Amino acid sequence: MNTHASRRLWAELTTEDVAGLAKDRTVVVQPIGAVEQHGPHLPLITDALTAETIARTAVERLGPESGTWVLPTLHYGKSTEHLGRAGTIAMSTTTLQSVCLDLGESLAAGGVRKLVFVNGHGGQPSLLDVVARDIRHHFGLEVFNIMPSRFALPDGVEDPDPFGIHGGFLETCLVMAIAPGLVRLDKAVADGLAVGELYRAQRHLTLEGVVPTAWLIDDVSASGIVGDPTGADAETGKRLLDHFSGLLAEALTEVRDFAFPLLREGTA
Repeated sequence: MNTHASRRLWAELTTEDVAGLAKDRTVVVQPIGAVEQHGPHLPLITDALTAETIARTAVERLGPESGTWVLPTLHYGKSTEHLGRAGTIAMSTTTLQSVCLDLGESLAAGGVRKLVFVNGHGGQPSLLDVVARDIRHHFGLEVFNIMPSRFALPDGVEDPDPFGIHGGFLETCLVMAIAPGLVRLDKAVADGLAVGELYRAQRHLTLEGVVPTAWLIDDVSASGIVGDPTGADAETGKRLLDHFSGLLAEALTEVRDFAFPLLREGTA
């Protein structure tokens, strides 16, 4: 096996390395994020950066016996809600679906049976749920979508704004831990705070939840931030990274060992 295999990066393997993998115990992880505005203090690559770092950290925790590998990150995502803000580059729904379907077809043709999307962008879980079932149907892979930020927070960590969904405290803490040189905390502002007041007055409507609202960033924030990043710190970010990557590692182990009890003949 290639000496680079210890890094658990699929793209660093040779075709002979991949051919020699035990496909029934192989899990391939696809980090996916976005290139979009995150206010004046965070980089455009925030979602892709956090997804990739959490995915790589989790897989490295599992070690070489886990059979888990990380694909090159899909940096662009479905960022329709941020179009018009400087720097945002968005894929359409059909484009991203096609990319993911092509990925599934390619992996299936090489004998891979399990694919996990590790998603860092809040604008695309629904799309990934749809495409996951299509990949399952067309190519036989078992597909799992995981958004680490949906895991419960570690004890003692709270977001000062419960509606802090974009460029807020938690996201800023994470980027400060991963790439502190990319964070301009002096430019951070609390914004979108009226969103909380708006939805607290509703009985059923929510920003994201049981009765979600199809929102655009221009509906909720002047700065591009929804939340309060002003008190963010790297130490909290390190706790979040350790916590999320640990839970993801556990989930990936479950994925590897999972099997449907009633699989139709000829499917994975």
